Amino acid sequence: MHMIKKLKRTIVFVLKICLFAALFGIFFGIFSIHNPWLFNPSRTTGVTMVTFVVLGIALMSVYGGYAIGTQKSKPIVHSMGLATVMTDLVTHLQLSIMNTSEKNNAHFVYETPHLLLLVIVLQILVIIFFAYFGNYIYFSLEPPEKCCVISSSRQSLGHLIPKIQRYRKQYEIIEIIRYDAKNVLDVIERNDTVFLYDVPDQPRTDLINFCYQKQKNIYYNFEMRDVVSQGAKYITLDDKSLVMYTAKDLTFEQRVVKRLMDISISLLALVITSPIMLGCAIAIKLEDGGKVFYKQKRLTKYGRIFEVYKFRTMKEENSIHKSVTADDDRITKVGKWLRKFRIDELPQMLNILKGDMTVVGPRPEMLENVEKYTGELPEFRYRLRVKAGLTGLAQIGGKYNTSPKDKLVMDLMYIENYSIWQDLKLIFQTFTVFLKASESTEAFGVEELYNFDEDRQEERREQRVEKEGENHGGN
Repeated sequence: MHMIKKLKRTIVFVLKICLFAALFGIFFGIFSIHNPWLFNPSRTTGVTMVTFVVLGIALMSVYGGYAIGTQKSKPIVHSMGLATVMTDLVTHLQLSIMNTSEKNNAHFVYETPHLLLLVIVLQILVIIFFAYFGNYIYFSLEPPEKCCVISSSRQSLGHLIPKIQRYRKQYEIIEIIRYDAKNVLDVIERNDTVFLYDVPDQPRTDLINFCYQKQKNIYYNFEMRDVVSQGAKYITLDDKSLVMYTAKDLTFEQRVVKRLMDISISLLALVITSPIMLGCAIAIKLEDGGKVFYKQKRLTKYGRIFEVYKFRTMKEENSIHKSVTADDDRITKVGKWLRKFRIDELPQMLNILKGDMTVVGPRPEMLENVEKYTGELPEFRYRLRVKAGLTGLAQIGGKYNTSPKDKLVMDLMYIENYSIWQDLKLIFQTFTVFLKASESTEAFGVEELYNFDEDRQEERREQRVEKEGENHGGN
């Protein structure tokens, strides 16, 4: 087993090097057709190549990189493709600037855009090959982890199991059991990985301790104490080991920098997206002749109420203040496209410019939802410690139908780990939302229910044991 893990790490490392070398070779190989000096030792060559390497590695780190074995192939293509295109655009612009000289161009010329398009197409094809081939090799070396799911109810299982089943190459669910079943420890012992979901405090602590003792992989859902621990650090007071948590708030310098970023980004975004916004306004008006914009009261920092601006995506007579559900007949034809690509939220740049919102922060919720969610989750009010934002951890990692508790955890994780660098990373990662538009805009629907059928679990376990015995005998 140790040799297989070591082999996997080596293969991943080799594939990463080969992929980056291929992307590098395509860019400079194609552009050397028009710029043969690119492969001659010179300051210009060195600066251009260093820019490509440093920026490429940085952006791939921001977007998650070549994460074979942990991500599906499609998200890897999205993240690597986005990072590579951005690297290409910046490096190509720098190349055009450095070619502005007496020997080349007397004035600035954005050189050979057709070659840039060819480079991007070839690189995307290479990324697709490496993503699918890399995952194929990775999962050929190791079968899915044998998993058990421990929970408290059928409803809780309905929230978790469909998510696990999306990663069938990583996880194979062998057994499902209640946390208070008599044989729960036996189930843990005969599986590689344990999922704990919605298990009460004390039993969860006991089960985690047992998993740690037996060296089992553990996945469990966040609770408030877990969020607090993320923002804490280990200290020694004399010779006493303690966990120290300090109340978080933005410093004066952080508030100034964040506000300057908000003003700069909102102004730039309004200028760049003005043609798109004009097209959206015309399309909305042409469909039913109604209002283009839609205003709704939302909550921001310390519970202050403000009016958020959005493009209208629903029929005017049916714009009831409640969350969108699957096949919602209130949404217009144009509205479906605007919501799919999150274009309906572009007018919120005006809210950011005014100071009602910030670029990065928890999503501003409807007043009705805040009242409902706070009744179910009193901790929901903690997200009002910071200003509401256009994008953020919950907006990028979640969907429209992500549960309030999961969104709350993401928002609190953002607050507890706040930094300007994290804001910049989340701004860049926001572009991935457009690449997974159909997934991120899923509406609220009905969760599946799963049964704790112990006889069926035992039957599946016996079949697995028989299968492993046959494989062992054949070997």
